[in-house]
Amino acid sequence: MIVESARLGDLEIEEKDIIAFPKGLLGFEEERRFLLLPYEPESPFFLLQSVADKNLMFLLADVFSFFADYEFVLDDQLVAELELSEEYRPHVLAIVNVPKNAADMTANLLAPLIFNIDRRLAQQVVLEKTVYKTKHRLFAPPAPEKAQGGE
Repeated sequence: MIVESARLGDLEIEEKDIIAFPKGLLGFEEERRFLLLPYEPESPFFLLQSVADKNLMFLLADVFSFFADYEFVLDDQLVAELELSEEYRPHVLAIVNVPKNAADMTANLLAPLIFNIDRRLAQQVVLEKTVYKTKHRLFAPPAPEKAQGGE
């Protein structure tokens, strides 16, 4: 099967490579089938390409690579829907916003994507009663330069 991607060209895949989002993504509820592609080997970044819309692609980041203390509780309904278990552990990724200056990239920690990679299922979850926001910086801003004295 060939999936067209505006950024990556034609991708030859098998049906088993497709990850189902039964509820779609926020703002893209009609899009239910995606490919999850590593950005580069050993990279914490991934590309999420729509199977149906060649122009719809998201940059994702492995949340724990940037936010080691990120935590929330998955409710029982989501665990059941995604068929998560001790054997099929969740994989948590966040949609990344890339502004003109890539050093200012942010991750949406308020609405993470929860994957069951083995079962090829995923869902976006909006966390409630949390400190997380839609824009958390991935990289710390550079330290301000110290003023030079003695002029």
